Amino acid sequence: RRDIETKTDRIQAALRGEQLGRAAVITAAYAATTRSAVAVLSTLNAEIRALQGQVDAHFGRHPDAEIILSQPGLGWSLGPRVLGEFGDDPERYATAKARKNYAATSPITRASGKKKVVAARFVHNDRLVDALNSQAFSALHASPGARAYYDKQRARGLDHGPALRQLANRLVGILHGCLKTRTHYDETTAWAHHVEKAAA
Repeated sequence: RRDIETKTDRIQAALRGEQLGRAAVITAAYAATTRSAVAVLSTLNAEIRALQGQVDAHFGRHPDAEIILSQPGLGWSLGPRVLGEFGDDPERYATAKARKNYAATSPITRASGKKKVVAARFVHNDRLVDALNSQAFSALHASPGARAYYDKQRARGLDHGPALRQLANRLVGILHGCLKTRTHYDETTAWAHHVEKAAA
C-alpha cells in the first residue's frame, strides 16, 4: 500500500523488459499450431452461422414453434434444439411420463423389501439433457413458479444438480401438456397444482 507509483513503475518495467525465450524451432511450431487452431475455429464459426441461418429461416414456420417459445427458458437457441431432439410427431409420447422418461429427467426408483433407491437415468440423449438443463437454469430467472419449485427442492435437502433436474422434469411435463392441448405456457396454470399443495 506504500509507494504505489514506484512499485507500479517497477512492475511495468519488468513486464516490458526482455523475457526468457524458447528456441526458434519451438516458437515456430507453437505459431503453426495456433494458426491452425484459428483456421479451424474460423471454419466452425462460419458453419455455425450457416446452420443458424437455416434454423432462423425454418424454425419459426413450425406449428409447434410458438408453443415452444412460450416456455420459460426456451428461446431461439434452445427451442429448436428441444424440438429437434424430441421430434414433432404428436403421437410419439402417449403421456407426459413417456416424454419425461425419453428425456431422462424422471428418476428411476428401485424398491426391494424395506429399501428404496432413487437414481438419475444414466442412459440418455446428451444433447437433449443438456438443452433441458440449460432451459431449467434459465427458467430460474424467467419464471417465479420455476424459481419457487427449485427452492422447494433445495429446502428438501437436494443439491443444485438434482434440484435442477427435478425442475427440468417438471418443465418437460408442462411442455408436454402445452403441446397436447395446443396452448401457450401460462405461469399461473403451470404451477397452480404445486401452489395448492404448498398451501394445504
